[in-house]
Amino acid sequence: MRIVVLTALAMVPLAANSVLNRMALVGGDIDPVSFGIVRLCAGAVALMVLVAVLQGGLHWRMLGLDRWTRWVGVGSLLLYIFGFSLAHQALDAGLGALILFGVVQMTMFVGGVVQREPLPPLRWIGAGVAFGGLIWLLWPGAGLQISTAHGVLMAAAGVGWGVYSLAGRAGGDPIIGTAANFLLAALAALAMSLLLPNDAPMQITGGRGVALAILSGAVTSGLGYALWYSVLPHLAASVASVVQLSVPVMAMALSAVILGEEVTAQFILAAGLVLGGVALSLIPGLSRGKERL
Repeated sequence: MRIVVLTALAMVPLAANSVLNRMALVGGDIDPVSFGIVRLCAGAVALMVLVAVLQGGLHWRMLGLDRWTRWVGVGSLLLYIFGFSLAHQALDAGLGALILFGVVQMTMFVGGVVQREPLPPLRWIGAGVAFGGLIWLLWPGAGLQISTAHGVLMAAAGVGWGVYSLAGRAGGDPIIGTAANFLLAALAALAMSLLLPNDAPMQITGGRGVALAILSGAVTSGLGYALWYSVLPHLAASVASVVQLSVPVMAMALSAVILGEEVTAQFILAAGLVLGGVALSLIPGLSRGKERL
């Protein structure tokens, strides 16, 4: 039961990130690259402080530079952070989350198949029902207009997050692991920003965008991802992928309340399909050792 509660709580910051990113970019006082860099730096600082308090200090060995999963985590985190930010220039928060976690599901299901993870029939059915609900929201009749370039960027972010989540299932201390990923990704992002041409469209014209990036980095990303990393070792890849399909539903609900994005009857019905599919896919895990929920 504890894992069920923690998994549900971990979905909230994932959904909130879409809204925070969209809010910052719509305001126009920060560009997506700067938002991503501030987000990574804020997450790294918050997590390193937390690690120092919990562990009584910091040591470079905590970075786990000799672990291949560390570098996979750092690379996939960078792909996710900047694909996510750049895509939200044109995509609404709810729609962005929809594309993101649809791709995440496919990526993690492929990961589960590659790892020869047992996939009970109900899990396939549940995943199909949930993913079908998301496809319904994107059906041409819904009248959604999607920029191809920004859709591809969000899909790339989905691959990044899916790989990041698969790497997180390797275990280890979740807070130390997330802190190391954020610190190394932040350093890499800062280094790469120095290589950008002088005319690159990077600008910060107001404090609101920076504040939202710090909130996204320190709270809904850093601490939220540490919580997600603590849950992942207890979930099969296929279960983790389907659970995350609830995030677009949460993101659309939050964006409707905070950003005024429209909620239609189609959204409500599709949301029911998504959540029902998620519940159905979890049933096979109720009686399995590592996947015990």
